[in-house]
Amino acid sequence: MTPDPSAPIVAIVGRPNVGKSTLFNRFAGRRRALVEDRPGLTRDRIAEPVEVAGRRIWVIDTAGLDDDASGDLQSAVQRQARAAVEEADAVLFVVDGRSGLLPDDEEIARTLRRRPVPLVVVVNKLDAPRQADRAAEFHRLGFERVRPVSAEHGAGAWDALEELVSLLPASSESAEPVRTSEDEVRVALVGRPNVGKSSLLNRLAGAELSVVSAEAGTTRDAVDTRIEREEGTYVVVDTAGLRRPGRRDRVGEAASAMVALRAMERAEVALVVVDASEGFTDQDTHLAGLVRRQGCAAAVLANKWDLVKDSPEARAALRDSVERRLRFASDTPLVTVSAKTGARIGRVWPVVRQLAKVARTRIPTAELNRWLQEAVTAHEPAMAQRGPRKRPVRFLYGTQVSTRPPTFTLFCSDPKAVKDTYRRYLENRLRERFGLVGTPIRILLRGRREG
Repeated sequence: MTPDPSAPIVAIVGRPNVGKSTLFNRFAGRRRALVEDRPGLTRDRIAEPVEVAGRRIWVIDTAGLDDDASGDLQSAVQRQARAAVEEADAVLFVVDGRSGLLPDDEEIARTLRRRPVPLVVVVNKLDAPRQADRAAEFHRLGFERVRPVSAEHGAGAWDALEELVSLLPASSESAEPVRTSEDEVRVALVGRPNVGKSSLLNRLAGAELSVVSAEAGTTRDAVDTRIEREEGTYVVVDTAGLRRPGRRDRVGEAASAMVALRAMERAEVALVVVDASEGFTDQDTHLAGLVRRQGCAAAVLANKWDLVKDSPEARAALRDSVERRLRFASDTPLVTVSAKTGARIGRVWPVVRQLAKVARTRIPTAELNRWLQEAVTAHEPAMAQRGPRKRPVRFLYGTQVSTRPPTFTLFCSDPKAVKDTYRRYLENRLRERFGLVGTPIRILLRGRREG
């Protein structure tokens, strides 16, 4: 499921070990984040699209604080709360009903009150109905909506989320996508803090247009920069990451996800900037996954290449690392650059222009159906099991329904019988035939009787 471009962001916030990841997993519908009864366990930062009462949103898990990361747990939870309130459209503030109201909860509450976004206090770990009255204590935090829930068992969790979403402005207010001419390409620079996104923007623009600092977190807001070139216009959104104070403190990672989502709302091409001297990290993988799921065509820019001993072996090792971690997007172009020296910067624009062209590709229906017939003939789908009998799955015809990203509806006799492996086969054959490299592809299956 892919949210519309204006899908709001809901951040799950709270001190460690109150059940944020368990609640996130409940909304995501599967165990996507690691859960254990000790603080700071979460290592896999995730933003998940969720449908709530017919509306699509992004839910951000901001768990994973480690009290050993900076030696100051209180300041760590405050950084988490600030990052959430700066970037999210709404907040689920999770507290522990078993432990009762603690000073850290009150500190977070003070931070969350500084920006008036919709907020619901979720009093977690109230697993039995008779424990619900424990939630009353948390009204002292000064928020209107306080709801008892059990993330472990699901009681009250969806009700709290639905209530929060109902407080958001109607999606129609901001759902209209940014319109661009064929000569204009909107580009988002996304990546971890301190990988050189602002310096890279200055090189691309040929001027000192962004504040540049060796300290992560200089850029707090996304800024549009219009760059006029002979081949057309580029509007670059700089999303330099929020502060990440410690190697094991993952606040910055969740904040980076929110900043990246905001940038991708207004872009058709994303440049995932990584630090070539550090290699392609887990967090780079997560951000690239967000780019893919949001529907942006993408390239990886390996910045700080001046810190790497340039050789065919070094480039091959980086390429292998990217392909291994981006198995879901192994066709993503890779460009090695140096914002400091300007090396290979000129290679970025042709890649961006080609990605935009691919993302805008529209395939004539006749050509699409010739491809579909050839692909199915070369490799037929598995038989559909219906009761004691097996029946062949017949693909009848297809049509392209949209671009950015290219989206296709294929009509067949039994969509539910088409396995994921066969869907991936069709996607790969589609890429090969029509050169759809570097962009997500959406394939929708619809049922239609033969004859």
